[in-house]
Amino acid sequence: MEDDRISLAHGNGGRFMRELIEEVFARQLAGSQLDVQADAVAIDLGDGEVMITTDGFTVQPLEFPGGDIGSLAVHGTTNDLAVSGARPMYLTLNAFIEEGFEIARLERIVASLNTAANEAGVKISAGDTKVLRRGEGGGIYLATTGVGVRLPGVRPAMRRIRDGDVMIVSGPVGDHGTAVMLAREEFGLRGDLISDAGPVMALTEPLLALDGLRFMRDPTRGGIASIGHEIVKATGLGVRFEATIPVREPVQSVCEMLGYDPYYLACEGRVVAVIDPSQVDKALAIWRAVPTGREAARIGRIVADQQRVILETPLGGERFLEELEDDPLPRIC
Repeated sequence: MEDDRISLAHGNGGRFMRELIEEVFARQLAGSQLDVQADAVAIDLGDGEVMITTDGFTVQPLEFPGGDIGSLAVHGTTNDLAVSGARPMYLTLNAFIEEGFEIARLERIVASLNTAANEAGVKISAGDTKVLRRGEGGGIYLATTGVGVRLPGVRPAMRRIRDGDVMIVSGPVGDHGTAVMLAREEFGLRGDLISDAGPVMALTEPLLALDGLRFMRDPTRGGIASIGHEIVKATGLGVRFEATIPVREPVQSVCEMLGYDPYYLACEGRVVAVIDPSQVDKALAIWRAVPTGREAARIGRIVADQQRVILETPLGGERFLEELEDDPLPRIC
């Protein structure tokens, strides 16, 4: 058995599994509240309505410019709580590790996960590991559950959206999906674009004080176009995206070369919000005062006369953004 790689014995409940948990997970997550001796732990949520979410992560490559599967698992889960109006507090972590996986690489991923958890202000309260036979996994898969408490203020929800409301985004779209694709070095393409993956609480929490806030969502798989379709289906209203959607030049160039559409590509550190038009300028000012929101922009509006998702072009034309069917970039989160 190779000492520097995961073996099936690391998942059999015996000494090797105990050493893996103690020497990698417990050591790297020492600043959290992970109790490897307990079957269940108590968590203190204080007062308030408890909110919970869960997610799984299978990104390839496992490490990419701006993050890795460890930090992505934290950001993806905590951001889902944040855009729902909650403050994330605790995470559980399940790791499915393929036989033969390098322990040094596992150390890096768990260390990155711990750094992201500290940045997001959450504790890893419980976890589990399973070892898959060689060839049955993609190196490592992670599954997380996040628990938080709803904050005072507006409770963002699609049912609050009204005709005439305005859509804004906290920064350029498509960075994460494009960065992961370039990291794969497929199609002969390389680049130094960095994923936008990161926590969004600094963006979401201040908006809860605005009574004109209707809805928030992090545009992950399916991008902003899919958020538009969710709004149409939930409200019966239409979405008109304006020609002001920020897209970085490298993202636009890659999309033009490969036939992708940046509006369907994932972000992992952006927020889309729907706001009453009277408070749009205030919301944008709040975001632009935050480092992760400096490039915030108005991107569209809600309309009642067309129950479609429409993109207005810079030349004054328009086209329909159809609902996503094929996955343009599989395994990006």
